[in-house]
Amino acid sequence: MILVVNLNPSLDKIYTLDQLPYGEASRAKTVQNTAGGKGTHVANVITALGHPATVIGFLGGYVGQYIRHVLDERRIVHHCTTIEGETRSCINIATSDGKQTEVLEPGPTITAGERDEFLAQYDFELKRSDIVVASGSLPKGIGHDFYNELIRRAKEQGKPFLLDTSGSALSKGVEAVPYFIKPNESEVEVLTGHKLTKTEDAVQVLHELEGRGIAMPTLSLGKRGALLAHEGKVFRAVPPTIEKVINAVGSGDSFVAGLAVALDRGASPEEALRLAAACGTANVLEAESGVVNPEKVAAIEKEVQITIV
Repeated sequence: MILVVNLNPSLDKIYTLDQLPYGEASRAKTVQNTAGGKGTHVANVITALGHPATVIGFLGGYVGQYIRHVLDERRIVHHCTTIEGETRSCINIATSDGKQTEVLEPGPTITAGERDEFLAQYDFELKRSDIVVASGSLPKGIGHDFYNELIRRAKEQGKPFLLDTSGSALSKGVEAVPYFIKPNESEVEVLTGHKLTKTEDAVQVLHELEGRGIAMPTLSLGKRGALLAHEGKVFRAVPPTIEKVINAVGSGDSFVAGLAVALDRGASPEEALRLAAACGTANVLEAESGVVNPEKVAAIEKEVQITIV
């Protein structure tokens, strides 16, 4: 079973418009509300692939109730800590030119008591889990090193910890040496201090991260695929080209979900990367963020090219 840590979930509101002129009123063509947050996306995809997952995190207010309802509808197991604050809402505006604009609320402030209650739940769920996936930003009220504590506890129980975050949460989290990270090119430049100008630079950076003890550092290349290092080898995944992208939000989360499922099933690094790339690509074919069709995943998986760099 995969334990999904979703500390800063959200209600995602997706608007489609012909255009978004600055400083003017605009009418949406369609509106879609769904449970969001990177961890929610991860759990969606894990469940769609027929693999068990449990979600933990913080939920509060009417938005929190809505997210619980959606998770129940999708038969995703969840044991989230109830908080006094209101779970955040985030807005995605998609225009006909293919561009997407996101407005992300910071989220509620977590109290010390809520933090401690979550940690107790985390310790309980760890015992029943095989892999931990922590995705997304940290809510206000808990330190930038909170992921470090979660990583430490997971490592004490021998559970691989897959960390997908950014900014200070990533730079701090790396200090605790998680099993996996997935920065993009700009994030890894900040993380390592190395400028990436060619593939050789990316390979060197991944080897450096592996040298720090991270078993499976991965570099996200967006629609160009990804590079993954493991045991001294670097693998590259190149997904098929998608002519019509419907919604790219959640593709990175879908990638992580696919990787986690493959690893939990005992797949090799190459095959885990293949499923991850297929899930990330399949996500762009769906209107809802962080959702995949398993039949499309299977078809795309056959077209993903894996090479050793």
